[in-house]
Amino acid sequence: MTSELDNLRVYGETEVGWDENTPPNEKLDDKGNVIPANDLHREDPFAPSRRIYDDPEVEALRERLRQNNGMCGLDIFDPNEIEEINRTFHRDGFVVVRDLLDEEQLHRFREGCARVLKELLSIPGPGNRKYMTETGRLPHRYSYGTASSSRHLMHDPVWASMVDLPTTTPILTALMGNDEYYVWGGGGDLCLPGAIEYQQLHADFKDTQKNGKVRLDFLRATGLIDVDTDKSFEELDFPTKRLVFDQTPPTITINFLMSDLTWENGPIRQIPGTHTMSQNPPTLAEEADWMRWSTLVGATAGSGVFRDNRAWHSATPNLSKEIRSLPNLEYVPSWTDDQTLLKSMPYEVWETLTPNGQKICRAITEGPGVWPEGAGTMHPLASKRIWTKKRHADE
Repeated sequence: MTSELDNLRVYGETEVGWDENTPPNEKLDDKGNVIPANDLHREDPFAPSRRIYDDPEVEALRERLRQNNGMCGLDIFDPNEIEEINRTFHRDGFVVVRDLLDEEQLHRFREGCARVLKELLSIPGPGNRKYMTETGRLPHRYSYGTASSSRHLMHDPVWASMVDLPTTTPILTALMGNDEYYVWGGGGDLCLPGAIEYQQLHADFKDTQKNGKVRLDFLRATGLIDVDTDKSFEELDFPTKRLVFDQTPPTITINFLMSDLTWENGPIRQIPGTHTMSQNPPTLAEEADWMRWSTLVGATAGSGVFRDNRAWHSATPNLSKEIRSLPNLEYVPSWTDDQTLLKSMPYEVWETLTPNGQKICRAITEGPGVWPEGAGTMHPLASKRIWTKKRHADE
């Protein structure tokens, strides 16, 4: 009998998803046990009650998305519009750039994403559920990074081959302020058809703002902003201190689009200007309606979203019959302590990179003959990933 996974791909219609036996908002613990409903956090109180494509509640949500979904006036730039890209990124905390991948690169990334996803979906869920939900995540949603025992996919030649592209490197150099930045890792997220819940708005990175001097010195060296050279960081007034932190994002992620983002297939949402906010995002019950519709509808396959990881964002319902996959690469600026970066890339993979790719990946590369801890093992459950890393450490 043919399995729905046999011809799995991350673009176009698929038989994958829409498991009606997985209740809305259900989460699993690290061992795969269903977390009792009264212990659930950040659930979507407005999600349909059944995970069925043509259920009336799903149809009603689909109609609301059809009418409202998509950010009004979304800016989408060509890769060579670097000045406009830089300005928009620092204004909004994200920017969409089209045509980052050529046809061959897009094909290769799609094949890699499908290969890894097939591995995750081949593990059955508890009871009569089709899939094993990833620990702590909403159903039908997975992270390529956190599902890896190494927390990254930099051991995979497909992800590694995308770290230094002719389209992305000039943009990263402008956003970072120089070309001495590092690759931090790579992974990305995806949602299957039938992901009926909104994900809670969140930031991937909480800026501790404890390294003002380092970041001020960086800004002065790069000339990104004009700061009084006679004053130390402690002597600056409060607005200038805030500007120093605002203009130095600790991480930048590029999410690459494997398919067009539509009103129906779970487009990522971004809340403009939140990368400089210290307060926590609202809960799903508290957020305004416009935040639900603040999605990147209209961005096309092969495009990418450069994100300041401090900005509020989340996944949205995928009510289509298409997998929405956003593999990513993650970068940190030159003022980062490179000793804090995980060794997730094998030396043998590093050797295949461009000279610049080797430079920016040097801090995450293991020595010759040393395999990165946990690399190559994918599993939705945290307990399985921890076991793999422990076994590796004991060998």
